Parts: sequence; structure tokens; C-alpha cells
Amino acid sequence: MSLILASTSPRRKDLLALLQVPFQIAEPTFVEHLSRDRAPAEQAMMFAESKARSCAERFPGSLILGSDTLIALDGEVMGKPSGLADARSMLLRLRGRAHVIHTAVALLRRSDAVQDAAVETVLVWMRPFGEAELETYLHTGESLGKAGAYSIQGVGGRFIERIEGDYTAAVGLPLRLVAGLLRKRGVTLPIDVEQLYRDKPYPNWAVFQR
Repeated sequence: MSLILASTSPRRKDLLALLQVPFQIAEPTFVEHLSRDRAPAEQAMMFAESKARSCAERFPGSLILGSDTLIALDGEVMGKPSGLADARSMLLRLRGRAHVIHTAVALLRRSDAVQDAAVETVLVWMRPFGEAELETYLHTGESLGKAGAYSIQGVGGRFIERIEGDYTAAVGLPLRLVAGLLRKRGVTLPIDVEQLYRDKPYPNWAVFQR
């Protein structure tokens, strides 16, 4: 049974590889457009399903896994910064506050109308940080291309005080949730997923979930 990851994200590719299930990568053709009429979790779900559907016609007999991650502060979605000035503004808004990360996953197969979807939500507390720390981080360039202008698995993890929820969902693919959906559809996992969560073989995973 073939599995297609409808994403070109290196983070999702690396996380899914931890389950040791063979998969291929397909670039979704769906273009995201945020809607103010949808709650952030609902928006993430719609994006994940749309990404998967955009690949389904090319692979009608395969399981297609789509995913989307959105960061929200006070119910407002924070996208990717347009530049360093925008990244700085985003991080200042997040500083010393809690925000949420919603990661949705959708598993589709066109040939027999398989359609599963779920959302994993993580609560994240960002610690207060000084101006010098902020400027040093911005100059790494890591914040560009990242929703919320930081990378929890990278240098940006130093800004995070703690999280409540699945660390892999905060990175971009909730592995325990994905494993459950795959098993439901007959995919045999060659690893012990709970052991994976004990070993935490991904950058900064053990830092936030001990």
C-alpha cells in the first residue's frame, strides 16, 4: 500500500520518516488563502484536506497524507513574515505570552473514498526576552519562512519557555495522531510509536517533553 506525503516541507518529511513507513513526496497544487470567517483550527483542517485532495487525482490508489500548521494569538492567525521587520513585530507580539499551534492532518484515498482528518493543538508559552537576544536571532535568518517567525526545533527554541501538547505537532506533523490514522487504514508500522516518543529522536524534542 503506497503512501504519498502531500508536502514539500523538509520538517514533515523528516518527521514522517521516523515512522519508518515507505512514502513518496508530491507537491500539492492547492494555494492557501486565509479566511477571516474560519476559526484557526478549522482553517488548518481545510488546508490539510485541500492539499491532500490536490494530489489525489495523480495517485488515485494511494493514501494521501496532507497536513497544515497554523499559529494563532488571541484567535488571530499569524502567518509567515514578509521580511525581518515583520518577523521582529511578530516576535514582539508573542514575547512573554501564550499562543496556540494547530496542526491538522488529512488522510485520503480516492479509489475507495477513504477520508480521515483531525487536528492536534499545542499550547506554547514564549518567555520574555531582551532586545539583544531578539536582534541576534533575527540575524540568523531562521525566522523567515516560518509561521510566527520562529522555529521551535531550531535556534528559536531558546525563546520557548514550555509547551503543553505533542511536540511533533508543534513542529508540523503529530506523529502519534498520524500513526493512528495509518493503522486505521491498514498500514503496518514497523516501529513502536510509544518508544519513539520516549526516545525523542528529533531536535529539541527532549528539551520540551522530558
